[in-house]
Amino acid sequence: MSTTSTAMPEMMKAIRWHPPSFDIRVENIPVPQIQDPDDAIVKVTLAALCGSDLHVYRGHAGVDQIHTSGHEFIGEVVELGSNYGAHSQGRPALYSTLKVGNKVVSPFTVNCGECNVCRLGYTCRCPLSALFGSPALEGGQAQYVRVPKAGGTLFNLSDAKSWTSSLSDELKGKALAGIADSSLLMLADILPTGVFAALQAMNHPKVLPAVSGRPWPASFFPGDVSTTMLAEDRMLTFAIIGLGPVGLCASVSLLDMLSAQQLPYQIIAIDPVESRREKALAVYSKIEQEGKGLGKFVAQSIDDAKKTVADWTGGVGCTAVLEIVGNTSAISLAYDIVRPFGAIVSVGVHGEPQMPFTGRQLYNKNVSFDFGRCPARAMFPLAFDLLGA
Repeated sequence: MSTTSTAMPEMMKAIRWHPPSFDIRVENIPVPQIQDPDDAIVKVTLAALCGSDLHVYRGHAGVDQIHTSGHEFIGEVVELGSNYGAHSQGRPALYSTLKVGNKVVSPFTVNCGECNVCRLGYTCRCPLSALFGSPALEGGQAQYVRVPKAGGTLFNLSDAKSWTSSLSDELKGKALAGIADSSLLMLADILPTGVFAALQAMNHPKVLPAVSGRPWPASFFPGDVSTTMLAEDRMLTFAIIGLGPVGLCASVSLLDMLSAQQLPYQIIAIDPVESRREKALAVYSKIEQEGKGLGKFVAQSIDDAKKTVADWTGGVGCTAVLEIVGNTSAISLAYDIVRPFGAIVSVGVHGEPQMPFTGRQLYNKNVSFDFGRCPARAMFPLAFDLLGA
């Protein structure tokens, strides 16, 4: 038996994609029903529009099926499948604790929370994963949404004790009480993705020598070693390409990580749109000096950024580049400004065009690439801690 708060309507309004492109309609469709005992039905209170939705809108995503859009939403649980309750001990905690009426935020992909992939933290690549707002799973830009595997997917914002983090339960509770739902909505995608990009860059093996002060390959091993590294060799130079919402979140997250470790840094935030650059600088100006750490932050156009990278690094290039856009021009720029033995972290959604590199280019620069989707559920605690700080 499923548990339901009140009788729900039979029909709802939803925003629907109509392929092949540039065709979005608000339509009346049936309210989703429980299809599996692990399902939950969420009444959506806020939903967001993601930059990657533009790929579908413009017809660049290869979508050929009408479906409800949106993969970022926050809302209230109004119905639960029969697998919820005390009898589900031993499964992910929400199966035994989630209740009708709880406020929840959903990562943008479903994951079971019980398989090898989920246990390792790679939640976005769970074999049962599906992206909300795709032909595989109806999205959250609607009055109601069905959440498969909800016990492994959702976060219960009504219960600060339902997830672990570096914050105490008391501090989490205070943060939850003080953060508007419009900000909590960022936990569905953009903030975890920004944190993911920064975390990937900061922990990349090719960034490790500068962070640790131990040259390659001694940086991989414990113990003291003699080193010829100078103070200037430990200067971390990062570029962030793309200053939309995710790029701003990546900037704030990277600054937080660098200041926490008191590492010397210089960051070039890059975007061809002046208003976005101004927004990045405005966000940076709001950060207290303690959160800015031991470095400098600039926001520049593409041409100016290339000159700055060359000037700051003596023509060597950036330690790492965070590519947040997801197109060939952005990834080409990342390659151009990264140093030999540098790292490029790409979290932008790339479309059909092939990567604009030859094998020889990659070989000649010893550059490493990290591509792909953020495991948003695994990143949620870090993202919440940053939001609540």
